[in-house]
Amino acid sequence: MHTARELPPMPARIAKLPVARGYPVPWFVQWFGLKPDFRVVDSRKVDKAVKENRCFVCGEKFLPGEPYAFVIGPMCAVNRVDAEPPVHHECGEWSIKACPFLSRPHMNRREDDMPEGTREAAGEMIKRNPGVTVLWLTMSYTIARVHNGRLFDLGEPISVAAFKEGRPATPEELRDSVLSGLPALRDAARSDGYTGLALLNMQLEVASRVLGVNLDNPVTAP
Repeated sequence: MHTARELPPMPARIAKLPVARGYPVPWFVQWFGLKPDFRVVDSRKVDKAVKENRCFVCGEKFLPGEPYAFVIGPMCAVNRVDAEPPVHHECGEWSIKACPFLSRPHMNRREDDMPEGTREAAGEMIKRNPGVTVLWLTMSYTIARVHNGRLFDLGEPISVAAFKEGRPATPEELRDSVLSGLPALRDAARSDGYTGLALLNMQLEVASRVLGVNLDNPVTAP
């Protein structure tokens, strides 16, 4: 496990956060008494982030004209949907390099003994560590209501960067990560028949250009 000494240099916004077990505690983390549970998102912070235009990691407000960053898995770069509010660019990049789950491709989330009352993120989550994390920078996003909460539809990207193990991912690593998660998107698309599959193929074509990798893997049969 990283120690505080091994963490990458902290942006000023991150350095202001409280520390537990050698890590800054992200603003969104749920506290239980005096102890934070890094696995649990405080749902009140989701509402506050949206209403007050705050970064989900540090809790500070976005400045006028400041871009939004989304820390997402490669599959979210295909359908352009995320379950969490945006963060500052530097907060997102630091998190990718410092968070054990994001910086260690073979690490799984520990879900035993979860606190009572916790719930899954909105939408249909693909439960895996994709090995590659994408930092999606945009000037806009919209909110979509779904049956179990809200999702964030990502605006057109200003820039897109992919990371693996805290370093820039190679095009091959990014492509392999997307294609390894494609069966889950394919299964979801098939529920809408040919319309869903056509949309997925279009998303893959656009994602190929945005991510700079070849995702020519069309799905034709429902």
